[in-house]
Amino acid sequence: MADKKRVLSGMRPTGRLHLGNLHGALENWVNLQDQYECFYFIADWHALTTDYASPGDIRENSRQMLLDWLSAGLDPNRSTLFIQSDVKEHAELYLLLAMITPLAWLERNPTYKEQQQQLDQKDLGTYGFLGYPVLQAADIIVYRANGVPVGKDQLPHIELTREIARRFNFLYKSEIFPVPDGLLTQSPVLPGLDGRKMSKSYGNCIFITDSEKDIAEKILRMMTDPQRIRRNDPGDPEVCPVFAYHKLYSSPSEIEEVAHGCRTAGIGCVDCKKILIKNVAARLAPVRQKRAQLENDVEGLRDIIARGNARAAREAAATMELVRAAIGI
Repeated sequence: MADKKRVLSGMRPTGRLHLGNLHGALENWVNLQDQYECFYFIADWHALTTDYASPGDIRENSRQMLLDWLSAGLDPNRSTLFIQSDVKEHAELYLLLAMITPLAWLERNPTYKEQQQQLDQKDLGTYGFLGYPVLQAADIIVYRANGVPVGKDQLPHIELTREIARRFNFLYKSEIFPVPDGLLTQSPVLPGLDGRKMSKSYGNCIFITDSEKDIAEKILRMMTDPQRIRRNDPGDPEVCPVFAYHKLYSSPSEIEEVAHGCRTAGIGCVDCKKILIKNVAARLAPVRQKRAQLENDVEGLRDIIARGNARAAREAAATMELVRAAIGI
């Protein structure tokens, strides 16, 4: 692994993972294991930035997230899987980086006000919420990661991390921190059941852990092309959320069949959805099967996290020795 570049990424344990998480991030993480030295962490401290008033589910959500990761193909023998709050060096570096990060950098963060508007039912006027990009920067550079796999909407966060790393290196005349690159993932944006972006807050998700019955019921009620009011109305598959799923789950011949059938009204929406239900259920069956095998292996899960935490802590401690020496404390 020594000759491989290092990547790091994490997810907040705010609930069950859905198909948007699977295709938008998790599958890419699995593929990166063959090319990079991978560190993936459960960002439980980050979950507190929005859920500080009701943290009771974070621990169980963390366990469920680990199960989802392993079921989807993350390999603890090829990746370091760990929990953020178990590696205290994250907090130490966060404190030190907070001392040098200009307030204006945080206030111009494009997602700061957007998330405040989207989550207006929560009081997000906190220091922790304003400063979470600094904690994110600490998460990344404490492992001296070379890259961070992200979607396009997350690039501004990585740019802030790059600026903080450069500023530290400049102020303390060091080259401790590589300036990490954003590894842009070309991930499809999966719509939710109602056509909006799939999000737990919208209640429009298909979850990785859903049963075949749940998957069928959800897909059958998924919205389609609003122009297809009657069975014999032609439609446009490109504006239909169901067709976005066919592109991921169906064979080329099936995609061609449903696209042609939609445009010519040769196939009804229910029949189109039945093809998709079959394919989604088949694709997720191995994931659910592996998850069922892992779920009761309490000791095995503990061992995976213990080994991951220990390796992450060694790497983070080595970095912090260099950081303290550079600052002179």
